[in-house]
Amino acid sequence: MTLPKYIITLLLTLFLLSYKLTAHADINLKFGVYTTNKPSEMVKKFRPILNALEAGMSNQLGEKVRISTQISDSYENGRQAIVHGTVDFSHLGPVSYVLAKKENPNLTILLKESLKGKQLIRGIIAVHRDSLIQTIRGLRGKRFAFGSKTSTTGRYLAQYHLQKNGIYAKDFQIYNYLGRHDNVGIAVASKIDFDAGSLNETTFNKLVNKGYPLRALDHFNVDVSKPWVAREGLEPQIRQSLKDVLLSLNADTSIKRFQKKPLVDGVDTDFENVRKAIESNNLFFK
Repeated sequence: MTLPKYIITLLLTLFLLSYKLTAHADINLKFGVYTTNKPSEMVKKFRPILNALEAGMSNQLGEKVRISTQISDSYENGRQAIVHGTVDFSHLGPVSYVLAKKENPNLTILLKESLKGKQLIRGIIAVHRDSLIQTIRGLRGKRFAFGSKTSTTGRYLAQYHLQKNGIYAKDFQIYNYLGRHDNVGIAVASKIDFDAGSLNETTFNKLVNKGYPLRALDHFNVDVSKPWVAREGLEPQIRQSLKDVLLSLNADTSIKRFQKKPLVDGVDTDFENVRKAIESNNLFFK
């Protein structure tokens, strides 16, 4: 059966139109992050960076790039989003990255944060400003708040630091995991349920500046930083564009106040110290 000429013309026109629309369709990406602080703070921190990424990638790729945000309500859910590819790229803490990489070895580090050319994460053991506790050993018999069970400074590095100073889980009257860094700081500041807690230095400083009565009892550092990570199977051209534009943010003065730590190349072996802290964590509970 021969189709009428006008039907063939119509079908050809629809095919060409469909091809044209597909060839010039927007590139839609999903960015994943979990709540280390309240969701509004996470949006405030990352939306300007994502806007700059959209503009830079659109210019580089010659197609409109749109980036939506998926804010997970827990470290675990945020990690699973990148492990299973329900987001295209994520900003992860070191422990979350190590655990995610173990579950999915095909994740790729785009870049990592640095501080004056160094990798560095700083955690705080905080007490109430008027607390009588003056040393880490004074934490024995006290009530202690950790962050998420998979937090770098909120749990693993804090427990590693406590362990090195002779403090173990059994030495606390009680301890619990409160999920977010700001939850820990606010709980310690209230003095109702906890006498001390571990959180990252950035959140500690923000809470102090807001008037929360907190004091740093001690701090701990680790030579590692937070990576930006691409999902398995992300198209190489898009992955490279993400890396190129993220790297260009180092020189973007309008973004520096949001992306305060310069971004540099990173590899999986940069996170060996974190792996060791995770592997030795059972000693804290001996």
